[in-house]
Amino acid sequence: MTPKVKITTSERNERLCASSGSAWEATIGYSRAIRVKDAIFVTGTVGVEADGHYSPTLEGQTRRAFEIIFAALEALDGKAADVVRTRIFVTDIKKWKEVGTVHGELFGEIRPALTMVQVSGLIDADAQIEIEVDAVLHDDVVNRLA
Repeated sequence: MTPKVKITTSERNERLCASSGSAWEATIGYSRAIRVKDAIFVTGTVGVEADGHYSPTLEGQTRRAFEIIFAALEALDGKAADVVRTRIFVTDIKKWKEVGTVHGELFGEIRPALTMVQVSGLIDADAQIEIEVDAVLHDDVVNRLA
């Protein structure tokens, strides 16, 4: 599992749920990620560090958001290669190359479907990016857990 991110799992409503312990999860009432059968859905994830601060760069926030996302996927027996769609929301689309470079490093061979759009703001004023992913587990994982 990704060492810099602590993820816990629980079952709710016949779903396996992952939590990163974010205060927003309990307050708003959502899970970091949900697994239903062979699909994993990771909620919008900002690049906040464990101590609550944000990298000043969009690249740093992008890397941190993906660290959290990959930890959630791993907690639910998924991996980056299972990702089929990424949705990326940025506050300044002119900086798309910072995000695109990181995405390309992580998914260059995987090539999931991708959407990147500019938004006027995110849940925290210091957040520059929020990322969602959807994953479908490969048959070997699904068969092992069946």
